[in-house]
Amino acid sequence: MSLIPTAQQGARIVTRHPHLMANYARQEINIVRGEGVYLFDESGNRYLDMVAGIAVCALGHAHPRITRAIADQAATLVHCSNLYHHEPAGILADRLAELSGFDAVFFCNSGAEANEAAIKLARKFAWRKGEKERTTILACNGSFHGRTLGALAATDAPAYKEGFAPLPSGFAFTPFNDIDALSSAIDDRTAAFIVEPVQGESGVLPATPEFLAAARDFCTQRGALLIFDEVQVGMGRLGRLFASQLYDVQPDAFTLAKSLANGLPIGALIVRGDAATSLKPGDHGTTFGGSPVPAAAALEHLAIRDVLDLDAHVETVGALLRNELRAIAHQWPDVFEPPRGHGLMLGLPVREGHKASDFVPHGLDFGLIINAAGRNTLRFIPPLIITQDEIRDAVQRLRSTIAATLAS
Repeated sequence: MSLIPTAQQGARIVTRHPHLMANYARQEINIVRGEGVYLFDESGNRYLDMVAGIAVCALGHAHPRITRAIADQAATLVHCSNLYHHEPAGILADRLAELSGFDAVFFCNSGAEANEAAIKLARKFAWRKGEKERTTILACNGSFHGRTLGALAATDAPAYKEGFAPLPSGFAFTPFNDIDALSSAIDDRTAAFIVEPVQGESGVLPATPEFLAAARDFCTQRGALLIFDEVQVGMGRLGRLFASQLYDVQPDAFTLAKSLANGLPIGALIVRGDAATSLKPGDHGTTFGGSPVPAAAALEHLAIRDVLDLDAHVETVGALLRNELRAIAHQWPDVFEPPRGHGLMLGLPVREGHKASDFVPHGLDFGLIINAAGRNTLRFIPPLIITQDEIRDAVQRLRSTIAATLAS
């Protein structure tokens, strides 16, 4: 394959908005439109999007069926609160329960909120059983569960916590993929063990099947809930609708968000068994959670999946992308380690002496949007509808990006 860089993009105009709070290190690009796997800036440049809004736009940008579902629902009912029964939230809850085999669904607006709800549910479940000392939420080293105070307390990332102390107490951590340490950590004070089947923000680190199976056994034996954080990995990103289906391990609860409504804000906590009834009226709530418009988008997302055979597609294109990334690691062995991950959630680790973040701005020059995640890793989480030809195009652009970065 040629290493000659593809034609560079045109000049970029970047309109800045000075009143936006400067808590993001935004790239020098101003996006105005999306279509399928492509984004367009205000100068008319087109970019192949390998980030998908951070694993959000699973069906690509401006999907026509989801656009129609949003418009139709907005013209019918936008909001009426959770003081009343309303559709399509009820239908969406029924559909998620049917697909997962679980019993109850709580809707909110984001992944962090879904994880907050899971934390509260775990403690309330123990409290209602009379186990009032069972309050510890156990998470993994390297975890990321969100930026609200509760979700942040369950996150093992010191940089995210700096300056926000004191955080809520009652959280503990155990090494990821260490079964012996996990066995020692889960005891009669553990309300729940919350774990990402693949740690995304830490650099696309998959849990081993043995670790998650052991977690299931330990939690069952010792009376703790097992919670999967599927905010980034759920909704087909790993090649199964839910990550628990890929690993064949059933948690007591799991959380969804990001791609559920293909770009609109929604989160969900999905629970089975006795824990499904542990939150009573007044225990937890949200004004906008499960509002009709994002729920309608999520329902249409699920309906589209039914006709696309998306899981098989993700397996096929994910294997192609992994093989292409493996070839890149082989070509530049001093720069990259072999790729890791599942489906269309893949990471290309960058070796010491190089920075993953250095490749990101150069990608824009070749019409490629890529992302750097923790532990010095390039993370690839494109729309799940990406084709094999688009994967090959993205990899060619990536090769050009790498060559330009290393030459700079």
